[in-house]
Amino acid sequence: MRTGAAEPPVSICGIVLAAGAGTRFGGPKALARDGAGLPWVVGAAQTLAEAGCSPVLVTLGARAAEAALLVPASATVVVARDWADGLSASVRAALAAAGRTAAAAALVIPVDVPKLPASACRRVIEPAADLDTSLRQATYAGAPGHPVLIGRGHWRALAVGLHGDRGASAYLREHGAARVECGDLWHGRDVDGPG
Repeated sequence: MRTGAAEPPVSICGIVLAAGAGTRFGGPKALARDGAGLPWVVGAAQTLAEAGCSPVLVTLGARAAEAALLVPASATVVVARDWADGLSASVRAALAAAGRTAAAAALVIPVDVPKLPASACRRVIEPAADLDTSLRQATYAGAPGHPVLIGRGHWRALAVGLHGDRGASAYLREHGAARVECGDLWHGRDVDGPG
């Protein structure tokens, strides 16, 4: 029996969105630390890596040079030059960087979910049959949350349709993203204010 070259493993790129100024928070969340002093960007990158994502990209904007010093060496910094335009700029920059990888899908989280467990990430990833066309979103007691799995086949259309301070939520609704309940694993809330 003839065998060809082994197929390369299908990879999922992890994306941490951390470019905003964090106005309500009191400063960029990319610089925030948990109660033990661990930078949120480190925890987020570790969570995505633990869930099996590779590579892991961290999108920075406000005070990017300072925040980049906190990003672990195992992750890649992506700077959204137009970060002040809002969340859409961060997502576009991240997807453009992901497009230069061989990843079939991207698992996206914001930096302000420091308690997000890798188990929720794995639950959103694991049942996905065709990663390239996958569109899946974690829910918590039915409410949409993070992480979000976006197949490569959606990246271009999503990036083109993003404007201002809006993320992927409208695209996910319009394209019937599968909802994956994760409320038994975590509460699903982000950290919006200091303390």
